[in-house]
Amino acid sequence: MTTGSTKRGSGDERSREERLVADERSREERLVADERSREERLVADERSREEHSGEDVRVRVQQSAGTLGIFDAHHPPADERISDCVHCGFCLPTCPTYALWGEEMDSPRGRIYLMKLGKEGKVPLDDTYVRHFDACLGCMACVTACPSGVRYDELIEAVRPQLERNHRRSITDRLFREMIFRLFPYPTRVRAAAALGVLYQRAGGPDLLERSGLRKRLPARLQAVEGLMPPVKLRGLARRLPGFIPAEGTARRRRVALLEGCVQRVFFSDVNEATARVLAREGCDVIVPRAQRCCGALSEHAGREPEALERARRTIDVFEQTDVDAIVVNVAGCGSTMKEYGRLLRDDPKYAERAEAFSARVRDISEVLAELQPAAPRRPIEARVAYHDACHLGHSQGVRLQPRAVLRTIPGLELIDIPEAEICCGSAGIYNMVMPEAGAELGRRKVANVMSVAPDAVCTGNPGCLLQIRRYLSGPVPMFHPIQLVDASIRGVDPIEARQRRAAASNDARTPEPGRF
Repeated sequence: MTTGSTKRGSGDERSREERLVADERSREERLVADERSREERLVADERSREEHSGEDVRVRVQQSAGTLGIFDAHHPPADERISDCVHCGFCLPTCPTYALWGEEMDSPRGRIYLMKLGKEGKVPLDDTYVRHFDACLGCMACVTACPSGVRYDELIEAVRPQLERNHRRSITDRLFREMIFRLFPYPTRVRAAAALGVLYQRAGGPDLLERSGLRKRLPARLQAVEGLMPPVKLRGLARRLPGFIPAEGTARRRRVALLEGCVQRVFFSDVNEATARVLAREGCDVIVPRAQRCCGALSEHAGREPEALERARRTIDVFEQTDVDAIVVNVAGCGSTMKEYGRLLRDDPKYAERAEAFSARVRDISEVLAELQPAAPRRPIEARVAYHDACHLGHSQGVRLQPRAVLRTIPGLELIDIPEAEICCGSAGIYNMVMPEAGAELGRRKVANVMSVAPDAVCTGNPGCLLQIRRYLSGPVPMFHPIQLVDASIRGVDPIEARQRRAAASNDARTPEPGRF
């Protein structure tokens, strides 16, 4: 009897605790829903007043002189930029979060309204307000789509530092973000983490997590980090490019410096090697500064402004010593930020002009190769290749034609565009780790569109996109950075082997392995 009573008492206690947890969760959900409803009513009321005022439909900021609402005085979102928006709706079909949820507040024009309300002091700077901006991937597809020329890029890049300075996140959010920024901008630390990842993979860690059911019990953010781990070989972790790679051939055409990247040099060192080889074969002397560190892109995209500016200054200091014609980047996210150093450092009298000059020399690898007429002969690669526009290359930098033009110099290669090309894959810097559910939805959506064109291979110019697409790609479809295909063509190697794989697939009924690089 005593044992049975004890068990019932223990069960009753657990049941009571579960009810308390469920009630608390329900209360929090109602509070969030009420806050969202209140903000949506504010937006609707503002829009209704403007539409019936007889004036133009631009988003006017109405505030008392000298007040900034919830923002501080250091570069708040500019009134004139906010008022450029005429809420026409052309941005809506291209916005990833609006495509997922259909919520006005999670669209570019909805977020611009939130900026307006914030400057007018009509909404609090609370978790709900911040959540709408955290949900934005910063893909800038809306900038490409907007017929009015609204600079949403400048607006969101002004808001994010404001949120980081003036809003206190939860302890778990702060710790997770701090873990990211204590790791990924430091190649040495990334190498150490990657070495542990190799041991984890060799020990069968992923399979063990799956079979035991532990993976599903992990927090969604940790599941995302674990799922994004690429296959790595220990011998590749310590590889570094030499400091100087001379041009091949009789005439030197250019002298360039190469950014190695943080994650790029550890997980994608073969991309850097291919970049250096192709540049040398095309007549470029390549300088690889040994003192280079993180360029600050990851920090800048997350609103960590002081950190980003300090890294931008160091990058300028290092690359100014190289005396080159161009600074070549093969990571879309890094290139988009480095081209913005002039704006980022506009308040620094020591660096403002230097930053402008630096940014003017930054080129994506596809831009450099498109400007140079091919000197090295290409050999055929017979394959259908789906090209994914990395957002920070296509939307942020406006570099769309050049990668395609460079890939089309490869004989036999059929280049295929994919449906919904303007929609982000969900990588977006640290987005797929801090917003794992939305990142996963977008990743699966992108892969479905990729597979709809039945490619033999996929290529894209950003490591984050490669990791994100690989995570959700099933089937024997290899993935490449475009420069790897150009390099293979010059060396006379076919890394896709489409014909051989098609022939093998017709005689092989085994389940395909996950996508590989």
